[in-house]
Amino acid sequence: MTIATGLAPAAKDERSIAEKKRLALTYLSDAWDEALAERVDPDILANSALFLALSDLIAAYGEQAVAEFARGLPKRIEAFEFSIDVTVQ
Repeated sequence: MTIATGLAPAAKDERSIAEKKRLALTYLSDAWDEALAERVDPDILANSALFLALSDLIAAYGEQAVAEFARGLPKRIEAFEFSIDVTVQ
């Protein structure tokens, strides 16, 4: 099993997975906004979120798998995969 994709879901489960991802992002976005409203510095918040995410992935998949996943992040970042409202010229 890989971190990026996991096991290939059955077609009927794809919608459920997409809905769960949207729900998770909604919860995280709400928590993020609440922390910003409490004057938590965005850099501290981002680093804390990354720490928790990586810790959770390590608990689930182990250090080697997470390190392999992290090695793929630069290309994904440079491909604007995590950018919001970016116009590529």
